[in-house]
Amino acid sequence: MVAGKGWHRAFRDLPREHGFEPLAVEGALPEDLRGTLYRVGPAIFSTFGRPYRHWFDADAGIMAARIGDGAAAGASRVVVSDDLARERAAGRQLYAGYGTPGPSWRRRLGGAAKNTGNTNLLAWGERLYALYEAGPPIAVDRGDLRARGETSLGGLVTDHLSAHPHRLPGRAATYNFAIVYGRVTYLEVYEFPDVGAGGRRLASIPLPWPPLVHDCILSADHMILHLPPLRLRALKQYLGLGVFEDNLEWEPERGSLFLVIPLDDPERPIFLETEACFTWHFANAYADGGELVVDLVRYPDFATDRWLVGLLNGAPKEAPTGTFYRARLDLDARRVAWEERWPRLCEFPTVADAVAGTRHRYVYMAAHSSAEAGRRGIQDRLCRLDVDTGEAIEVDLGDGHFPSEALFVARPQARAEDDGYLLPLVYDAGSDRSYVAVLDAADLEAGPRARLWFDHHIPFTFHGVWTPG
Repeated sequence: MVAGKGWHRAFRDLPREHGFEPLAVEGALPEDLRGTLYRVGPAIFSTFGRPYRHWFDADAGIMAARIGDGAAAGASRVVVSDDLARERAAGRQLYAGYGTPGPSWRRRLGGAAKNTGNTNLLAWGERLYALYEAGPPIAVDRGDLRARGETSLGGLVTDHLSAHPHRLPGRAATYNFAIVYGRVTYLEVYEFPDVGAGGRRLASIPLPWPPLVHDCILSADHMILHLPPLRLRALKQYLGLGVFEDNLEWEPERGSLFLVIPLDDPERPIFLETEACFTWHFANAYADGGELVVDLVRYPDFATDRWLVGLLNGAPKEAPTGTFYRARLDLDARRVAWEERWPRLCEFPTVADAVAGTRHRYVYMAAHSSAEAGRRGIQDRLCRLDVDTGEAIEVDLGDGHFPSEALFVARPQARAEDDGYLLPLVYDAGSDRSYVAVLDAADLEAGPRARLWFDHHIPFTFHGVWTPG
């Protein structure tokens, strides 16, 4: 098989739903790896015979791999959201999506897209939630992976919640946000303590324009967001005139903003002006003297959206343009200094949970082996970037093997941020099956210590969580 080819076969509907059943283990599982990997992503690519026009619109599928005692069991199901259940009951499409128009006879006032739950997962307390930023969380049963319906989390979330929660170990809490579009657009900030029955809304902050913001990041004392010059035409969206993607305008003359929110004084945010750029995902942030250091994948514009559409169609017209950057935010001088730290195409940056909000050394990412590989399709490498030295160690999992985001799982009593395992979900185009790879984070070049094989393919997932035990 030619490298970079065959990945598009993963953009087919999840072929089989099942509860936990044994996975074939190739290699040897580490004895100290015990817990469950959950991942979610788009998994049903059409609605009643009509293909979705954007990857973000596909109905969700959730997978799980339960690991322990040298064995593994896997499960996989479609997330039947409340909206999908209504469509199935009606026998027809009812809703628009991010890039897919709804039925011509139906205009959804308020402009809300279908809530698929296909982007990320929140493990809070003993519960698991599927997240999609156009809707409220969807409760998912950890035992059988079946969706149990939308939830307001005890009345806290009124309409929707971002799909990118982040936990701060130093505060024993998870933080998230929501953007509420309207005549004035607001950013709402939420805190979910590890212990206790409920979360709380920390602040509601007016924004200078209605931007698309996908992710946030946390230092020990701040929530940080990047507001790109990508403005939503909110009135047209509210009236149902065009889908969300159609109503986004790139306005580089605005420049962009970093929004810094002190967690102990969230009603007093700080805005820092910088040049026009876009980001989907952050890696980490921490305080360094009087500055905040923010690591992220930066794009010069929003052309990445066209690449995402091309993936769904199996024919990207161009390569993505996201590379790894460090931004230094001087809060006193209100200045931002940028430095590109790795020039290769990359995405889905993660760090060890233990260093979240503090100084880190290693960032784990999915990457392209070359710009040409980016033009051919999806990421084909995993990478560990040493941000102190600039050294990047890459791993090729095999010809025709394409990894999703890799989660880092620390060993018990780990003393270093590479003392643990990387767990990506990988699609093998040759066998048309998917597996969870288990790699030693400190020795990536050795390749997987184990591969946990499903007997079917799983469409590419976006994000996930690991729950120990």
